[in-house]
Parts: sequence; C-alpha cells; structure tokens
Amino acid sequence: MGNVNPSSVTLVLGRVRISPMPRRPRNNSGGYAFHVLNRRAGKQKLFLTEADYEAFQKVLGEAVERVSMHLMAFCLMPNHWHLVLWPQKDNDLSSFMRWLTTTHAQRWHQAHGTSGTGALYQGRFKSFPVQEDEHLLKVCRYVERNALRANLVSRAEAWRWSSLWQWRNERVDVPLSLWPTPRGSGWIDYVNQVETEAELNSLRHAVAHGRPFGDLAWQREAARSLGIALASSRRTSPPV
Repeated sequence: MGNVNPSSVTLVLGRVRISPMPRRPRNNSGGYAFHVLNRRAGKQKLFLTEADYEAFQKVLGEAVERVSMHLMAFCLMPNHWHLVLWPQKDNDLSSFMRWLTTTHAQRWHQAHGTSGTGALYQGRFKSFPVQEDEHLLKVCRYVERNALRANLVSRAEAWRWSSLWQWRNERVDVPLSLWPTPRGSGWIDYVNQVETEAELNSLRHAVAHGRPFGDLAWQREAARSLGIALASSRRTSPPV
C-alpha cells in the first residue's frame, strides 16, 4: 500500500444545503457507504466498564455476520459510537441498525439490571452517505481520531475500542471489510494529524443534517437516490 498524501484528500462543497425532512427513507441505501452515529439517552455514559465495550463489540460482530454488512471503521466513545458502514443491498442499513441497537439495548439492560427503566438510546440513529473515494478516507479518519480529539489518549491508535487499534494490532475482535480506497502505510500518522477547523465543520454539518459527503455532482445524485432534499443556499460552505 502507498503512503497517504493528506494534501490530495480534498472536498469540494457547492452552495447547497439540506432542507429539514422528517424520517428520510433508508430502504434504498444499498451500494452507498454511510457514517452512522448514536448516543445514549440523557447524555449519560453508554460504556461504564471494559465489559460494556466488549459486550457492544460482540453484538456489533454478530450484526455484521447476520446482515453481511461491510464494516469499514468504528470508534466507541463513553456515551456514543461511530460506525462507517457499506450496505450492499437495499434495506440492509435499516435492518442492521435495528437489530444492533435493539439487541444491544436488551443485553445492556439485562447486564445492568435496568430492564423496564426506559430507552437506552436517545432515538433513531443519525447517518449520512459518503462518496467512496478520498471523502471516505476523510470520514474514516474523523471516526478513528475521535478518542484523540476528546483527549482520551495521546495517540489515536492507543484507543482500545476502535478499528484503528484493531487494525494496528492485527486483531479481528470485530470483522472489518477492505476499503475501496485502501489505507496507506502512512495512515496512522495521517489520523494523528490535527484536522483543520473547516474540515471539522464540514463533517459535523454532515452529521447534524444528514448531508451527503462528496463532490457536488455526487451529492446531487445521492440526494436524488436517497430522498434527501437539497436546496439553494446563499451561504457558501467552508472549503476543506
């Protein structure tokens, strides 16, 4: 694998924005990569002990096998988690997430003796589609850098509960798929480099609004396919 060249990883954003839409359809998601996020309800901790992290990884691995999902990256944080998924068939994303969150919530409540006390998760998962090129590398880097960004570790690969740690240590705790644009030999150093404020803002905007993350033509195609409304905006998104 060749070295990753951060300067070649660029994103062009047009003057478009996503209009708020209730419960976008996710049944036609086959063939698109997605960043997926969910948090515990009430901003409480989701992972209280190492056993909690291990239990989620077990459920995640079971879900990957059950749905034949391509899992490319993940990072488990104290009160939330990030996944990068690549469903190959329509309905796979919804089926995968429904089984993952329902099964994990049931097992979590059973382990903590809290059955019947309310929902574990804050609600429906958030997601946005990602173009399978250098934009996917940016999203995977964003995910695998989370613990470092939160000052939980001094190096991103030191965070035990992430795909980067697993890849670095040649572990298969959770089955990972090959990337369409592979990690280079310089990937770990690239992940540890500080993101620009513009890059973070564009990614956080995609998280918050479900905005397709890719070049302008691809954004429009993905929006049409997935039922995401794009509308003109007078404000230009910051360049990355």
